[in-house]
Amino acid sequence: MLKLFYQTELVEAGCDEAGRGCLAGPVFAAAVILPEGFYHEKLNDSKQVNEEDRYELRSFIEKHAISYQVASVDHEEIDRINILNASFKAMHLAIEKLKTKAKFLIIDGNRFTKYKRTPHQCIIKGDSEYASIAAASILAKTYRDDFMRNLHPDFPQYKWITNKGYGTAEHRKAIEEFGLTPYHRRSFSLTSNQLELDM
Repeated sequence: MLKLFYQTELVEAGCDEAGRGCLAGPVFAAAVILPEGFYHEKLNDSKQVNEEDRYELRSFIEKHAISYQVASVDHEEIDRINILNASFKAMHLAIEKLKTKAKFLIIDGNRFTKYKRTPHQCIIKGDSEYASIAAASILAKTYRDDFMRNLHPDFPQYKWITNKGYGTAEHRKAIEEFGLTPYHRRSFSLTSNQLELDM
């Protein structure tokens, strides 16, 4: 049973990201403020939920959350500022866009760059402990999956429709064979000899 709030004195948003370990595409993040009494039996860390249930949960979260936002930072900025800073920036962008302003943040993981003067608490495996972080993980994951799925028709050989840009054996093999697309992260270890894709 996920806990609803870390504290109850201040309006609290849960934050998480998706796509940090990918070889291609943006990193996405979400911030979610949930109401008292929010519950869905399938809600959990997005990695523990199958794809069909994730999309069911997304609709439920978007319908019932007090406020939610999703934001992304693209592969070029990831290469410029590194993936950790890009993840924090995506979270900041999502928090900034919330219609209801969060006064306290709970963040999945063990590190975070402070957002303005808003107090926060980092929680390791927070997406399997707190409902708002789990909800943020569901939104970030499904929005990112949609983004990669939409790129698939232009670059079908990389199988982004299934691997979503993660470094699977088939994805790495396609990079070796076809080179890099404009969406690959150059700062990541992609191949033994990083070849450019002829466009």
